[in-house]
Amino acid sequence: MGSVAGRIQRFRTNELLNRLLDVTTLIGVRPLFHPSIDEVTVEGILHALSDTVRVAMYADIVAQECPQNCSNFLTVSDKAIPKSTLSQHFKILREAGLIRSERHGVEIRNVSRCTELEQRFPGLIRAIVTAHTIQSADHARAKMRTTKRSSKRAAK
Repeated sequence: MGSVAGRIQRFRTNELLNRLLDVTTLIGVRPLFHPSIDEVTVEGILHALSDTVRVAMYADIVAQECPQNCSNFLTVSDKAIPKSTLSQHFKILREAGLIRSERHGVEIRNVSRCTELEQRFPGLIRAIVTAHTIQSADHARAKMRTTKRSSKRAAK
């Protein structure tokens, strides 16, 4: 009985501390790591953006004017992405210094750190995102041509 009373007391103490400190996160939730802009490296950026899914996610975040929820990326480039994989992708982008993530209740909102990165590495992010956009358009055109050829063959 004493251990239950002790756990209840600890819970009440933690709850009271959370309210006093105005902490809105749940107990046991790890803080999100964001490197300072001085710790961000070109190698880290290029590694983070070497994955086709991550570069597509990042290009979409950069293109948006407002923070993006993680759930917005359950489908990337017509591919379904499991939540666990998505979490790993966001972690890599965040730890490379490309995005800033903030918890809002059960949601995590992600925003690009383009302004900071532009000051540290002028033109780098813009060049990568532009190259990705060109490459994506080329892939889409090639896919359309392949689809048209397949449908013509099926019609014959």
